[in-house]
Amino acid sequence: MKTITGPGLFIAQFMGKKAPFDTLDNMAGWAAALGYKGLQLPTGVGSFIDLEIAAESQDYCDEIIGVLAAHGLAVTELSTHLQGQLVAVHPAYDTLFDSFAPESLRGNPIARQHWATNQLKLAARASARMGLRAHATFSGALAWPYVYPWPQRPAGLIEEAFAELGRRWSPILDVFDDSGVDCAYELHPGEDLHDGATFERFMKAVGDHPRASILYDPSHFLLQQIDYLGFIDRYHQRIKCFHVKDAEFLPNARTGVYGGYENWIDRAGRFRSLGDGQIDFGGIFSKMAQYEFPGWAVLEWECALKHPEDGAREGAIFIQDHIIRVTPHAFDDFAAADMDARANRALLGL
Repeated sequence: MKTITGPGLFIAQFMGKKAPFDTLDNMAGWAAALGYKGLQLPTGVGSFIDLEIAAESQDYCDEIIGVLAAHGLAVTELSTHLQGQLVAVHPAYDTLFDSFAPESLRGNPIARQHWATNQLKLAARASARMGLRAHATFSGALAWPYVYPWPQRPAGLIEEAFAELGRRWSPILDVFDDSGVDCAYELHPGEDLHDGATFERFMKAVGDHPRASILYDPSHFLLQQIDYLGFIDRYHQRIKCFHVKDAEFLPNARTGVYGGYENWIDRAGRFRSLGDGQIDFGGIFSKMAQYEFPGWAVLEWECALKHPEDGAREGAIFIQDHIIRVTPHAFDDFAAADMDARANRALLGL
């Protein structure tokens, strides 16, 4: 059995213009001082990594690895959440998602999609150069405006959306396969892949591609009222990345799952810092150990109340305390008896 690696930190929510959040080196020093052992690195516009260089230059990748190693850290995974979103965008969201792309591509959805597709392929190659086994991303969405079936959806609409999603992602997944890297989709509201049923639809569309995987984040399942522990039982073979993020769901007389267009602080479902929400992380880490999850436990901080630096500081300790160091032998091995086939038959009266 294998012990989960961690704690790791997804740095997207912490990057900024002021130290220690302004450079990768400064960020690594800050995270290491809190007790983190790895960083999950975003690669979108304004990030610390140039994917075009990383995909082609081993020296560049080694330099990034070296910056983290100088602080005792490793790269957990690369992330293309923003670029993955742009692989498939319904026109209703064109303007809102344009900021995820380089300025020169804004207002040009076709060019933006081609850029995003290439970014994912570059990320696969860069991940391989860094010796990574998994990659974190979003699926994008064509059908999300029709998530609630009113007005009644015309026959074949959802099927065509997922068929198109499969056509767009299959060539990308092939590059991940060539690179020996799993492509893990964060199942997230706003994406066409947001729960188990939609992931299964996608798997059919990509022919059960061996590299199509899941980034498991229980907070999104709690807010959708999904059995997040049972989810691990059902899909553990496809779970390759793990965001440790807490949440709470407090339905009231005004709002429920849909949120009533309220700000996050006033919604029934809210993301919280680790330990402040309702997620059963003891159960989650037990199941991850049971199924020998092969990757990192990575904090993604999002909270409607707590300061991010406090959430990061507390989160490192929280994850470390929840990681189960798996046993190297069965608890009852001390009572094991050496037997042979003849003795076993005798015990059975045979």
